[in-house]
Amino acid sequence: MEVGLLLSGLATADKLSALAAAAERLGFDSVWAGDHVAFPAPIIDPLQVLACFAAATRVVRLGTCVYLVPLRHPTVTAKQVASLDYLSGGRVVFGIGVGGEFPREFEASGVPVRQRGGRTNEALPLLRRLWSGEPVAHSGRYFRFDSVQLKPPPTQKNGPPIWVGGRSTAALERTAMFGDGYVGYLLDPAGFGERMRDIRGRATAAGRDATTIAAALMTFAVVDESRDAALDRAAAVLGAMYGRDMRRAAERYCVVGTENDCGEAAARFAAAGVEHLILGVIGEPFAQIRSLAAALSLTPRTIPNPS
Repeated sequence: MEVGLLLSGLATADKLSALAAAAERLGFDSVWAGDHVAFPAPIIDPLQVLACFAAATRVVRLGTCVYLVPLRHPTVTAKQVASLDYLSGGRVVFGIGVGGEFPREFEASGVPVRQRGGRTNEALPLLRRLWSGEPVAHSGRYFRFDSVQLKPPPTQKNGPPIWVGGRSTAALERTAMFGDGYVGYLLDPAGFGERMRDIRGRATAAGRDATTIAAALMTFAVVDESRDAALDRAAAVLGAMYGRDMRRAAERYCVVGTENDCGEAAARFAAAGVEHLILGVIGEPFAQIRSLAAALSLTPRTIPNPS
């Protein structure tokens, strides 16, 4: 199982870059940034965060977890993501979602919240066409434009892999139809395994090779001297984020506790079929990522010098 870190938060470019570089040296496989236009907590645009990560790293993958596709026009999204993939040498994973938990950001973006699923379903295949580097014209329900050619195209052939996030049945169907991977969110091992079986069954029925769909999970992580102390910290942060008591959710879904507790929790997710575990760091980030690397027995990495 590969392990990544969700490192977005309120920090300057130098701190973000240092965090990503430290994660790479410690042996993590990927670094990720979250997305909202308007959110209760301060949050920086994810593609700008990932540009900082790209400049400070050499080999880790760079992912959005998750980018709210319906809030932007797909030509703008395609251009920005292609540019990031080009700048990073082809290391981008484009994790996407439809959002909706915060309707005001849809209002602020001029997008009816009830259209978020339809807009996303129309945008995803359109992104692939725009990433081809060839001229594209489109006339759909939500988007219409004459011939557009985006240069340069992404470094990765056919563009970055698209991993679809969400917990709903619609998200599972979207993954089966359009996704190169699935990103579950705050699921226990049994719930994750059930959703992946559902996705792969739907993909097979649609004539896809379901074995190619990556299985990823995003959850939060806290390492502390005791499990209770870690749960208290996770519950406080998640409660402020969601506006309700989140202790039971933290206990059920998160990677929390001592280093041994966290290692055992990660092993349970791996046994359930998680191929890419993405951990949202709670607490002082440098200390936490060192503790998580130890808890998960990661192998430190020697970073090659830029050529």
